[in-house]
Amino acid sequence: MREPSAILKRLMSTERAASSKAPGPDVIPMHTGDPDFPTPAFIAEALNDAVERGYTHYGAFQGDPELRAVIAKQLSQRTGTSWSGADVLVTTGGSGAVYSAMFAYLNPGDQVLIPDPNFSQYADVATMIGAEATYVQQTSDFHLDLDRLKAAATPRAKMVILCNPCNPTGVVLHRAEIEALVVWCVERDLWILADEAYDYLIYDGREHVSVLDIPGIEDRILFCQTFSKTFAMTGWRLGYLAGRNGVAVNGLAVHRTTANAANAAVQRAGLVALTTPTDEPARMLEEYAHRRQMLDEILSGADGLSWRKPEGTFYAFVKYEADLPSREMAAFLLDRGVAVRSGTEFGPAGEGHVRLSFATSRENIQEGAKRLAAAAAEAGTLRPKAAV
Repeated sequence: MREPSAILKRLMSTERAASSKAPGPDVIPMHTGDPDFPTPAFIAEALNDAVERGYTHYGAFQGDPELRAVIAKQLSQRTGTSWSGADVLVTTGGSGAVYSAMFAYLNPGDQVLIPDPNFSQYADVATMIGAEATYVQQTSDFHLDLDRLKAAATPRAKMVILCNPCNPTGVVLHRAEIEALVVWCVERDLWILADEAYDYLIYDGREHVSVLDIPGIEDRILFCQTFSKTFAMTGWRLGYLAGRNGVAVNGLAVHRTTANAANAAVQRAGLVALTTPTDEPARMLEEYAHRRQMLDEILSGADGLSWRKPEGTFYAFVKYEADLPSREMAAFLLDRGVAVRSGTEFGPAGEGHVRLSFATSRENIQEGAKRLAAAAAEAGTLRPKAAV
């Protein structure tokens, strides 16, 4: 058997690759960020209509012109500045946007600063490029630590990742910390890759401050978005990359090479999703809030577990006291019937944590959280921590 490439070897050695195997039938699935809601019926109907109308061929490489125009209009309304369809690249999911943006603007040897912990795809893509992914520890409550970012940046620093709300921590960043980061990025001439996939999933009346809300920096933003979370469209694989003055278009050659164009009929359904008044996303958000409360009631009283109630997303980043590495703890929990993600899949600062998703049913949350609590108590007796 011939040797795979060095890039593939590096990718396959990551925790993300190791955790991609589906759990067994008797396991409670709390490991995946896939909403259990069906895609709203009016969006599914729009897909059927698009197929019947002949949207079954290759579409424009940059994306459906009408869809790009609507996205640009919404960006213009939000920012108070002028965006056009030329500033938007429609991609195969938000992951396609991240991939296209990073490949378009990073060279081998460039440094990418990733607040730690964070979504694992960023480091994986940097690995494929040959860039250096530098995880930078955040504050104790998982907010940005600008001093640490500044200290970690080398002359090769080219890009900072900003995932807000954050997967896996559920943290929603404050305006002041985003503004301070922006000032520094301008000083250092750094790209900001802003992934705001969970911008609608915000709790307790908090304000989501987009990096787009900060004036005067549009030309250094690589804005990545997806239809997956707000509209429960994960399997539809539809997202976009937005950037002013040709910034997004530079990702076109990457996306065209890797994925051609996004599905033509799906894009028409996405157009309907953005332009049809509906309360479906609000109803899903209300249910997520209820599930978050269910988790809080179970986990807050569990021995050996602690968590900060997430401010956004549908993830719980749970700290455990057992003296097991996160990767081993995830395997331990899987053996006891609940699938979670290891905290260190998201960076070194995730050690001692596991990530749970509450994008699953109430029944799964009730049973899964109970199994987690029981397993955590058991794990705490296996290898007691040494006295400090």
